[in-house]
Amino acid sequence: MSKVYRVGIIGCGGIANGKHLPSLSKLDNVEMVAFCDIVHSRAEDAALKYGGEEAKVYTNYKELLQDGTIDIIHVLTPNESHAEISIASLEAGKHVMCEKPMAKTAAEARRMVEAAKRTGKKLTIGYNNRFRADSLYLKEVCDAGDLGHIYYAKAHAIRRRAVPTWGVFLDEEKQGGGPLIDIGTHALDLTLWMMNNYKPKVVLGTKYHELAKKRKCRERMGTMGSGKVYGRGFRLRHDRDGKRGDRHAGVQLGA
Repeated sequence: MSKVYRVGIIGCGGIANGKHLPSLSKLDNVEMVAFCDIVHSRAEDAALKYGGEEAKVYTNYKELLQDGTIDIIHVLTPNESHAEISIASLEAGKHVMCEKPMAKTAAEARRMVEAAKRTGKKLTIGYNNRFRADSLYLKEVCDAGDLGHIYYAKAHAIRRRAVPTWGVFLDEEKQGGGPLIDIGTHALDLTLWMMNNYKPKVVLGTKYHELAKKRKCRERMGTMGSGKVYGRGFRLRHDRDGKRGDRHAGVQLGA
């Protein structure tokens, strides 16, 4: 009989109820045994819907981490707390699945990686697009060298449903990065992954906070196949001097 993994959920908001909890509930080798949220009713509702009879509810994640029977923690909180909670979970002897983006800053992300190495526990980030059939096929093609030497790549992401106004998407302190850190991080991750995650020599970025101020941009924008971009929320370019010339990967995002 295969092992049944005991999972603790920290953060029972939109992404938890919309994606993680329904998906985990379909797995035979997973049992959700603990639910934590700063709003007690959210954790309680999630436990009633997805937990077993003995599922526990918390409002303080540190108390949840004291449960030595939990194998895995899903960190599903606003971005500002990803690093803090992930590191604490790893140090408590748990494996961690942290929602994207990994953290608000590169320094925080490095601390998370260091904690995983130090504790010997697994740390993964929610870049689910890597597991799409088309992504896996393209990765196989790139690794096989079928495309030759890849020296330039562009990742372009557009959110046709306008600026998200729910949750903390528009809270700069809690989210910390606008459309790049929201949808753009998926596009950038796929681009770098296809290119074997080379180490950039230079990273340049410009951020804007314009669309969220416009009422019409909170409604649906554009139509399928229009080819129009109604606004840019972020523009990024990073370069590396390669053996056979400059290597570039660019990201241009529409909010």
